[in-house]
Amino acid sequence: MSNSFHNEILRPKTLSTSGQSSPTLFSRFTTYLKAYKAAFVVAIIGMIGYSAVDAFVLAQVQPLIDEALGNQQFDFLRLAAMLIVPLFVLRGIFNFLGTYTLSWIGSQVVMRMRQELFHKFIHLPVSFHDTHASGNLISKVTYDTEQVANAAGKALLTLVREGALVIGLLIVMFYYSWQLSAIFLLIGPLVAVIVSQVSRRFRVVSRNIQQAMGNLTSAVEQVIKGHKVVLMFGGQKLEDERFRRKNNFNRQQTMKLVVTQILSVSTIQVIASIALAVVLFVASVPGAVDNLTPGVFTNVVFCMTMLLKPLKQLTTVNNEFQRGMAACASVFDVLDRQEETDTGSTSLERAEGRIAFNNVTFTYPGKQQPALNDISFVGEPGQTIALVGRSGSGKSTISSLLTRFYDPQQGSITLDDTLIQNVSLKDLRRQFALVSQHVTLFNDTIANNIAYGSEQRVSRADIERAAATAHVNEFIEQLPDGLDTVIGENGLMLSGGQRQRIAIARALLLNAPILILDEATSALDTESERLIQDALEQLQKDCTSIVVAHRLSTIENADIILVIEKGEIIERGTHTQLLANPDGAYTQLHRMQFSEGNTH
Repeated sequence: MSNSFHNEILRPKTLSTSGQSSPTLFSRFTTYLKAYKAAFVVAIIGMIGYSAVDAFVLAQVQPLIDEALGNQQFDFLRLAAMLIVPLFVLRGIFNFLGTYTLSWIGSQVVMRMRQELFHKFIHLPVSFHDTHASGNLISKVTYDTEQVANAAGKALLTLVREGALVIGLLIVMFYYSWQLSAIFLLIGPLVAVIVSQVSRRFRVVSRNIQQAMGNLTSAVEQVIKGHKVVLMFGGQKLEDERFRRKNNFNRQQTMKLVVTQILSVSTIQVIASIALAVVLFVASVPGAVDNLTPGVFTNVVFCMTMLLKPLKQLTTVNNEFQRGMAACASVFDVLDRQEETDTGSTSLERAEGRIAFNNVTFTYPGKQQPALNDISFVGEPGQTIALVGRSGSGKSTISSLLTRFYDPQQGSITLDDTLIQNVSLKDLRRQFALVSQHVTLFNDTIANNIAYGSEQRVSRADIERAAATAHVNEFIEQLPDGLDTVIGENGLMLSGGQRQRIAIARALLLNAPILILDEATSALDTESERLIQDALEQLQKDCTSIVVAHRLSTIENADIILVIEKGEIIERGTHTQLLANPDGAYTQLHRMQFSEGNTH
């Protein structure tokens, strides 16, 4: 009964979310434990020793009743009195060894899994992050790995310790009366069938709970990040109701798990009680069992009663174990994803800055309409190429293709006449400094944020010069620790313009041969824009610049202006050349902005 029970727990035949069968899933999970073989041996010894002491104590019930009490042999009682305390001290030592060591193994496994997930997240392509909610990914690192830790720690602890106790109790029962004990084996197949069905149910519901937890995390993350928007537009009731539905779904799935667990435990205990009732009935029939003494009868019945507790524990821990295996499937699904492929073998120390798009067509995954259609242009070293057009026309997609966040389906892109696919990703991206309208800052000091990506190559003086050039000094003088002020998550302590200046200082410090300005001055007021425009002009003198612009006043001196509409270049030329066409798209855009300026 015990072996079949364990086999059903460890090897249910359901499929995981990643398409792996449970034996494969469990086998892969054990690879995380192999690194801790010595600790695992200590844990096994501790758990088996703990159960062996319990089984030994229960085995003394028969001599206690038949010999010590029945035959008045009080020496046995005195011996038991002397041994009981050392036995329970030994039991405590075994318990510490098993429990602490398995908890240590569990913490090591969850730390390794979290590290692997984090490593995978930062090496997965942009397309993966564009199609997966950040809340779900965070939930995998926090919630799912905790479920794995429970499987590695609590579940294995109970499986081994209570399983060893079941085996020990069965040995004691068969030793004293195999006729009465054999009856108990009849329930083995029934218990195995129940556990098999329950395991499938646990796995399905556990996957639903993981998904629900990811949705909850996403909902909380969105509301916290968009708190001002929620307040401004009175969205509290809407968000509260939306979260209530997701929260309630999570509760419902948890209750399904609880109901399944309760029914399975109760069913197995009812089956065990039937076996106990049969034993009591057989014992009541004269001559049905040979050599049935009060001690033997009490011992067998006591052991059978004691079996109910470990059976309950084993059935309950099946819940934890299946949740752990479902979490493993979720974690392994991410770990098995293809990392960003680096097809480049050419090293590039510093590019001259010649960029060429040759008949490039690109469609985002899952979309039908191309974001770029047959785009061709050339930017010579030191030139400024400006991209203008409506939102969604494809301007920012060009910079994403240049840095190989995505690869085009047709056409080619070259840097210094070398296909960018042939340049190693690390070397390729080192050639670009990006200043985007969406500034990303880290919960660190201003100095470290400016030096991000350049930390190994710059001094404090270099950071201070970049800060001064980008006019960062004008607001850090009011901060308590100056450049060493910690600015909070994504620079929450700073204004949009201040964050933008830090991003520009970062680009200045990087001193890359190609500069991408994606609406770089969009978050700046007129005064701030005027202050840093000269810094950008100084920076652009020494590099090729790709400028995605909304304000046409910032690109009047560009060498080439590309007007993009629905992924196609509809006009190109200098500011003067484009304005020479009174009906051109650029002229209309310029006229509209100029009239808006006069209105204001």
